Amino acid sequence: MTTPEQLLNDLIEDVVEASKTPAKKRGINVKPTVAQLASAIYEHGINKEQLGKLLDLICTPSYLDQASLNALLNNLYPATSIQSDHILKLVGCLGQGELKPSYSIQAGLLRWLVMVYHVIQEPVILSHAYAVLFNLLETAAIRPQLCHVLAVITRRKHVRPFRIQALLQFSRTSDPPLIGLLRIFKDYYPEIIVAEAVRGKASAFKHPDLAWRERLNDIQREHAQRTAIDSLQPRHGFSVNRDNFRRGAAPRPSGVPGVHTSHAKETSVTLEEVNSADKFVQKMDKIELPNQLAAVLADPLLQKLLVLRKDETTSRRVTLWIGAALADFLEGNSDTKSFVDMMDVLVEYVTRAKETPPIVLNFLVKLFATWNGIDAQSSILSIMSFATLVDFSDLELLLVPLENCLPATAEAQLSLLGLYRDLLRHWTALLKSLEVVPEGRPLKSVRGLQVRANALALNLVHAFPSQRVHAGVLEFYEQAAATTTDPALEPFLRIAHPPAELVYSLFFASSLVNVSRLSGVLARYKTAFEAAMVRDRSAYTNKDLRQFNGFLMDLCNCLWRGRAFNATDRNALACTASPAVVSRYQRYVDSLNDDLHLHWLFGFSFSPALCLRSISYVRRLEDEADAEALSAGRRGLSTRHAGPVTQSSLQRLAAARGLQLSWAEYRVHVLQGLDGEGFVGIGALMRNVMKGLQGTPVSSQASLTGAR
Repeated sequence: MTTPEQLLNDLIEDVVEASKTPAKKRGINVKPTVAQLASAIYEHGINKEQLGKLLDLICTPSYLDQASLNALLNNLYPATSIQSDHILKLVGCLGQGELKPSYSIQAGLLRWLVMVYHVIQEPVILSHAYAVLFNLLETAAIRPQLCHVLAVITRRKHVRPFRIQALLQFSRTSDPPLIGLLRIFKDYYPEIIVAEAVRGKASAFKHPDLAWRERLNDIQREHAQRTAIDSLQPRHGFSVNRDNFRRGAAPRPSGVPGVHTSHAKETSVTLEEVNSADKFVQKMDKIELPNQLAAVLADPLLQKLLVLRKDETTSRRVTLWIGAALADFLEGNSDTKSFVDMMDVLVEYVTRAKETPPIVLNFLVKLFATWNGIDAQSSILSIMSFATLVDFSDLELLLVPLENCLPATAEAQLSLLGLYRDLLRHWTALLKSLEVVPEGRPLKSVRGLQVRANALALNLVHAFPSQRVHAGVLEFYEQAAATTTDPALEPFLRIAHPPAELVYSLFFASSLVNVSRLSGVLARYKTAFEAAMVRDRSAYTNKDLRQFNGFLMDLCNCLWRGRAFNATDRNALACTASPAVVSRYQRYVDSLNDDLHLHWLFGFSFSPALCLRSISYVRRLEDEADAEALSAGRRGLSTRHAGPVTQSSLQRLAAARGLQLSWAEYRVHVLQGLDGEGFVGIGALMRNVMKGLQGTPVSSQASLTGAR
């Protein structure tokens, strides 16, 4: 089956061969082939080699008719970035001469150059060719398109007195493209005197064909997805976003201005002149701010500059513009698409600034009175995740109306819990960036947010019991544990451990991943509780400590000690099950098998989450014992364990000349096996709580190969 690339190669080869022969001497009509080629390019785009062949065909005189050349030129969609040699080939074919293409083709090539400018691999190549292009302005037939190209690539370094003089002479003909280009020159140097030259009608230099560019963007995006290479934008991010096209997104909202600097000095540098990280660093102190600082919302380079050159006046200008723009949405002067686009832009801004301006948060408070909870939901939650650390009473003014707006679906409520997680992560980074955590910081908000999240997480687990929901809940608690147990922050923060119902719901859900994650969270909390009590015995109430110690004892009773639902041990809560319920459970288990006991069913050997791995570790030890005996010339094991493993079954196994393994060794091997597979939470909790295991080494992957 012919692939699209093979088809394109064959069609290009046919057209190139046909172009070498006069039309009257060809055996076939080439126009259907050209039409098929143009259609295939429109569908799939062309790669670098194919683009080079077609540019050779278009830029070099041949026997191909004008209509066919125009058809190819109008469908010249590159699927990847355009190389510099292709641009130089195009520039070299411009002007007068027998070996040059017709002026209509040259005009079409210049028009194409404007439309593909944002996908040129190294746009600086056109800057290097600026003198050549400028001198071609004498060619009136291609002057409108040439002025457009020059308008796109002109930077302050290109504006020179002799070029201004040349434009003044050309503009005496009142040519709109020339007047438009002269106005761009004047923008870079407002002090130059051009008299009446710029008062005539000027070209606006609009994009030649927005639909064409949209198709180009689609082709490039599809190709990038196929090849896992994003070629839509420069990767370094150290150049001004000259086009309204954002990576994988819609154009910038019309209300957000672009970067344009007109009031520059000879000794300063404009942001538009920066095209690399090196130049940005070298010239950062000399860079002149653009006319409208609101461009920071959609320009990554300006965002970097304002982050590194913090200034109160600059921040106030940006904030005031944002406030004015957002006020339009509250007054109902914008449609839903504009609202969504603006929220997307604000997400990009706050993500780079690492801070949500208070004026944006105030806007959201007012917005929540009428918001449907759906439009731009993800963007709004992302914006809120960079809210600064304030008194929790102030934060609740934002969180309460938000919670009332969001739909009561698992997805929306998980997103809300994700916001709480991201807020904790942001606050952690904010506090750790300070040399000294000041006492005046509203640190109680960290615990207040955890308390609010506890209620949300419990409702989620009960209303939508699924592994996905459990994983989302554990993500929050992993972040909460990381925040409250951070060595730099631990002395200042208080833990709000999860509710008992939530802990047991997650534990009994029979997911090994989630049991391990839950155990890891509780192990970290235990370390933090112990450190807090060493510093201050009154840091936590007896009720808090009893409940938390109850979690630990219950999980250890289930996993390690074979005493699930036991209520007689110190601190044990029997997993909050009443004696009547436990008795009913036991009767049910007895009805299944006389050899089973309720207290064992959630340990390593019987737990649905752990039993398969536990017996697999035993069988691996048996395989190693057989291999060792064989290599030593001894007889192997006479019998193997059928599972499940119990203390008495191991004794019977040893008596039957099977694997010699004690009950304690078996459990340690299970912990080491889990550690080796990445389920480190259970081992961390057991070693933290069980005194007999403290100091037991954590296994590496090598432990699974039989080190006993």
